[in-house]
Amino acid sequence: MVNKVVIVGGGFAGIAAAKQFSNTNFEVVLIDKKNHHLFQPLLYQVASAALSPADISAPIREILSDAKNIRVILDEVTSIDKENNKVICRSNKVLGYDHLILAPGARPSYFGKTKWKNFAPGLKTLEDALTIRNRILKSFEQCELERRDELNFVIVGAGPTGVELAGAFAEIAYDVLLKDFRHFDPSKTKIYLVEGGDHVLPAYKGELSRQAKELLEQLGVIVLANHFVSDIESDHVILSKGDEKIRINSNNVIWAAGNRVSPLIEGLNVEIDRMGRAIVNKDLSLKEYPNIYILGDAAHFVGKHEQVLPSLAPVASQQGRHVAKNIIDFKREPFRYLDKGSMATIGKFKAVMDFHGLKMAGLFAWLSWSIVHVLFLINFRNRFMVFVQWAFALLLHRKGVMIITERESTKSEKDD
Repeated sequence: MVNKVVIVGGGFAGIAAAKQFSNTNFEVVLIDKKNHHLFQPLLYQVASAALSPADISAPIREILSDAKNIRVILDEVTSIDKENNKVICRSNKVLGYDHLILAPGARPSYFGKTKWKNFAPGLKTLEDALTIRNRILKSFEQCELERRDELNFVIVGAGPTGVELAGAFAEIAYDVLLKDFRHFDPSKTKIYLVEGGDHVLPAYKGELSRQAKELLEQLGVIVLANHFVSDIESDHVILSKGDEKIRINSNNVIWAAGNRVSPLIEGLNVEIDRMGRAIVNKDLSLKEYPNIYILGDAAHFVGKHEQVLPSLAPVASQQGRHVAKNIIDFKREPFRYLDKGSMATIGKFKAVMDFHGLKMAGLFAWLSWSIVHVLFLINFRNRFMVFVQWAFALLLHRKGVMIITERESTKSEKDD
C-alpha cells in the first residue's frame, strides 16, 4: 500500500520536505495558493526596486519537475478533517492523507487594528513588495510634479525586515535618485524607523543592536525607539511615547511589526500560543494527531535553552527535511536545530552578523550576508540574475527596477 503525504505550503519548509520525498515510494501532493516558491529574505529588495520578482522566485512545478512521485496543486486548503485524514480545498477538492505536513506560513498582524492594513501594507508576498515599490516611486514622482519638499517614509517595526527596508529606502533617497529630479531634492526625504522596544534588531541584543542603530543613523534614518503606533490614516501616522503624541505626515507607512499564523492553524482546534502557532512535540507532530506535522512560522517549537525557535528560513528548511526523513524511515527522531548564525543587512557594505558568538558589523558581515543569500537562492538562474543586479547597483549607483507597474483603469472600467 502506497503511503500518501500531503504538504500544505510551498515555502522553505514545504519545498525542503518535498525534495526529501523526491522519487521515493511515497505518493506526495504539494498544495499552495501561489504557483511559485518565494525567497522571502530578499523580498525587501523587490520592494526597494533593487530586484525584480522573477529574481527571487521560481515556479514550484519547475523546482519539483524531476520528482515523478510529487503532484503540485494550485489551490488553497480551507479546512482539515483530522478524524478522517482529509484536507478540503477552496475548489471543493478533497484529498486523503496518511501523513499531513502543514507549513502555511504567516501573515502581518495588526494587533486588532484591521483598518491599518489599508494604509500600512506588510511585506509577505510579491504583491506586497510591488505595492510598496509602486507607492515609493509614485511618491517621488508626485513631489517632482507638485514641487514639494516634504516626503516621509515610516517603517513600523525594527526587526530584520524593518531595518533592511529602512537602509534600502535611505540608499534610494540619498544616493540613487539624487540626479534624477529637477524640482525635488530626494535628499530631503525623511525615513523613520519606529520600534516599540528599546533596541533595533532586538534579537541581536547588546553591542550588535547598538552598532546596527549607528549604521542606520549614518545612512540618515531617524530611529524612534520606545515609540508605539496609536493610529494610522491615509495621510499620517500618530506615534506615542508615554503621554507624548507625535504626528508624522506620510502616505508611505510600511508594517513590519509582527506576524500571525495562517487561519488554517487556528481552525485545527489544537493548543496554540499567543501568536497562533501550534504547540508541537519534539518531532514536530501534534500531540493528539501524530500523523500531522506543523513546520516553520506555524510551529511553536522549544529548542535549546528552552527558547522558541524563531521564524527563519534555515529553521523551516531544516524542519522540512527532518520531518520528511522521519516519515520515510518510519522514525520519531526529535528535531534538533543546527544554528548557523544570523545576519541582517543595513545598506551597501553595511550589515551585522552573529556567528556562534562571533559578532561583527560592517563590510565583512555584508560580504558574508551577500554570499549566503546568493548561494541559498533556489536555482542557478536566480543566483546569476541577483549577482548581476547587485553588481550593476554597486558599480553604477543605480537600482535595477525603477519602474511603476500599476495597471491603469480603462475608461469603461472607471465608468463601471
